[in-house]
Amino acid sequence: MSNPSSRRQFLTTAGGTALATWGILPRRVWGAGERLRVAVMGVNGRGRALARGFSRLPQVEVAYLCDPDQTALESAVAEISSEMVNPPRLVKDFREALDDRHVDALAIAAPDHWHAPATILACQAGKHVYVEKPACHNMAEGESMVAAARQHGRRVQLGTQRRGSPSIREAVAELHGGRLGTVRFARGWINSTRPNIGFGRVTAPPAHLDWELWQGPAPERPYRDNVVHYRWHWFWDWGTGELGNNGIHALDVCRWGLQVQVPEQVACQGAKLFFVDDQETPDTQLATFRFGDKMISWEHRTWHKRGFEGSLYGVQFYGDEGSLAVANEGIVWRDMAGKILEKRAGDLDERAHFLNFVQAIRDDVPLHAEIEEGVRSTLLCHLGNMAYRAQQTVAVDVSTGRPEDEELFEKFGKRPYRPGWEFLA
Repeated sequence: MSNPSSRRQFLTTAGGTALATWGILPRRVWGAGERLRVAVMGVNGRGRALARGFSRLPQVEVAYLCDPDQTALESAVAEISSEMVNPPRLVKDFREALDDRHVDALAIAAPDHWHAPATILACQAGKHVYVEKPACHNMAEGESMVAAARQHGRRVQLGTQRRGSPSIREAVAELHGGRLGTVRFARGWINSTRPNIGFGRVTAPPAHLDWELWQGPAPERPYRDNVVHYRWHWFWDWGTGELGNNGIHALDVCRWGLQVQVPEQVACQGAKLFFVDDQETPDTQLATFRFGDKMISWEHRTWHKRGFEGSLYGVQFYGDEGSLAVANEGIVWRDMAGKILEKRAGDLDERAHFLNFVQAIRDDVPLHAEIEEGVRSTLLCHLGNMAYRAQQTVAVDVSTGRPEDEELFEKFGKRPYRPGWEFLA
């Protein structure tokens, strides 16, 4: 792969983050009929929803679809191009879109290990960014993402869509208004039945996949036939397990509702209790996060569908005057005896989240899930996985978000990069 810094000059900030020297770009004044042009990176699954969602918004054009898998590109454009203003350009390497001065924003739905590097490069190129969850693959990358957004004055939104859903925003506002009294504890969960990924074979990558580009900044590994697509989630080189995959959604709502920032202590237990395959991440995991006099817990089982509150996924808040469930089945308020006081739909309005990103760029409105907030929520996932992998309770420096034990940060809070990507370290 070509050196990603070959076309740009980098400097190192006080925090050790390498950033381009372009500085903050002036805010653009948009014409009434002017279209915001978006490039979508990663179109095998989630990226198609992003491309479709942005293309349906007024004054937005999806100009590029980017993916190292030619088959994914071709099937994506066949599926969604009819909904687009103009046929998008299809490219393997998203950096071609970054080099196009007519592109205004990059929407990232590539695997976790690409989220931070692509966001940083996009900010350096003067593009705004919509990046899918989790924000980053590790703690150090999250810090670098925030630094890049600030240095270059770019709008960066995390794809935690519940932040933008009107009904959930209304429920959280009521929570903050004291409807449950003092809220001290929140629980998040997801239960599902995922397939066994088996035991993969090392083999040559298929001709339609640029495996080197797919790996990008991650340490080079031989191609295995049970990684691409989606199954990379369960390998630490590229994914963050179910805690980073779906836990981020619930933990973000928990942290938002409790109005807490960085935990002071994190504990986690987990294991592969069900699957016998190549997965490295736990199929069963329970994590707890202590914020002074408030706490959050997370639980997942990827082999059993029975959840809580009659829902496979959800968040529950507990106050001294009742409880609130925000789950797939709706929003439910209960009193201390468990009696239902109110039940209403809890719509997951992705369009509102996409539109908020566009309005933030065009009209300077606040982002619902600005990257610093997104990184704080993603930090819970990383701390939970750190506690699990280190098999110990993690004490956290709340002023930095890093573990007090520097060795833990060095081992689990950052990563090595392939040659040419050292500026991310």
